Amino acid sequence: MDATQKSSSKTAKPRRTRRTGRRDPLAITVLKKDHREVEGWFEEYEQLESDSDKLALFSKIALALKVHTTIEEEIFYPEERGEVEDDMLDEAYVEHDGAKKLIAEIEAMKPSDDFYDAKVKVLGEYIKHHVREEEQPGGIFAQAKRGDEDLDAMGERLRARKEELMAQMDGAKLA
Repeated sequence: MDATQKSSSKTAKPRRTRRTGRRDPLAITVLKKDHREVEGWFEEYEQLESDSDKLALFSKIALALKVHTTIEEEIFYPEERGEVEDDMLDEAYVEHDGAKKLIAEIEAMKPSDDFYDAKVKVLGEYIKHHVREEEQPGGIFAQAKRGDEDLDAMGERLRARKEELMAQMDGAKLA
């Protein structure tokens, strides 16, 4: 009997995975999707050589982060106050503020300037830390899912506001 026959002849135990089989509520799905998108862009940025490519990709990163922090601050965080530990939400607001300041510094620079790439790298690390705090077991998202808010309805509001902000902020850039 070879190894594949041996393992299939036993009663197969269900594999244990981190997924519980339940999907995340829409609000969490929307926010996590933003996280994955921006993480991918920061990784992509590391591979770029030309200043014009760096500037174009950082513009996408900056817009996405501005919109994401706005929808979290206008909708998600205020509505989760009372469901999520106050200290965690307070730290999240402060982390957003730090990220916004760093984004503004980078936007005032050119990719050829000293420390441009370093600042983008630090922003990426900062965002990665923030995302980990939101997504870790016991983090903001886990606490929100245990609360009483209708996170699917909130997800619809997050999506609508995100579309509105993307159009406003992207349009403002082109004007």
